[in-house]
Amino acid sequence: MKLLKQSVVSALVTSAIFCGNLQAQVLPEATLGIKFALAKKPTTRPMTVAYIPIFKRYYIADGGLAPMGSEFEAPISKSLIHAYDETGKYVNSSRPGYDNRSIYFNPNTSALETITYNVSSDVGFSPNTGIYAINLTETGDLKDTSDEVSQFNPAFGHAGTMPTYDAENKRYFAKQGRSDKVFIVDPKQREKVGEITLDLAKAGAAHDDVSDLFVAYTGIKGEELILLDIDHKAALVFDISGKFVAKSELPKDMKLRSQNHFNGIGYANEMLFVYHDSEGEFGTYYGFKILK
Repeated sequence: MKLLKQSVVSALVTSAIFCGNLQAQVLPEATLGIKFALAKKPTTRPMTVAYIPIFKRYYIADGGLAPMGSEFEAPISKSLIHAYDETGKYVNSSRPGYDNRSIYFNPNTSALETITYNVSSDVGFSPNTGIYAINLTETGDLKDTSDEVSQFNPAFGHAGTMPTYDAENKRYFAKQGRSDKVFIVDPKQREKVGEITLDLAKAGAAHDDVSDLFVAYTGIKGEELILLDIDHKAALVFDISGKFVAKSELPKDMKLRSQNHFNGIGYANEMLFVYHDSEGEFGTYYGFKILK
């Protein structure tokens, strides 16, 4: 089932819009909201996290390039998407065939959507490139099937960007690699509609300290953007103009690695997710509350 009942959808959209008008307080120290050890080895590397309230389930997308096509095999990515319940228990996995970069629940379409690598076609167009809706069962289990939402769009900029979605304004925030720039993307436009410069210097960080291609959109007025500072083990909070607001410290015993600059992150259910690959057989996701 791709679509939820219309009444539920309306409630979720209203809730998302209402949250955008709230104000919050940045916690000096992040608090743990949930953690779950991965039950299956990532097919490639774990990317981002989504949450669907009606099912109370989390979805983790793996990302990885498709193999070269041949007469025996189509150029379809082997990357999986995995579902977990709200206690962290594994539910199921699917292989819709995408090199996922960003997965999220869109309350406007009531669909679980994924944005692929090279959504901008920055390094050349390839099959299964764009934004897709992943089909689900009536209970929220993943299916292998999907529907196209939109094809590649150059407005997203960097080929590896992991955009986050603003449901109220139906737009995306796409952080650019090795920079302090975030592109604002209206999916109906072929060029970016705005650009945010994050004040990293005020936050005490440099572009190579922080998540290279991901910035979280919170929907909270005045604390709209959260950026993971890997080198200083902190979450940096900015407003919509890029002004630094405050820092939230992560546990100092977390062993973050270079890969956290490029994957193993997400924002869902009002939590910043960070992948800790040294914990558990296949790594563990931590969900941190950053805003009170």
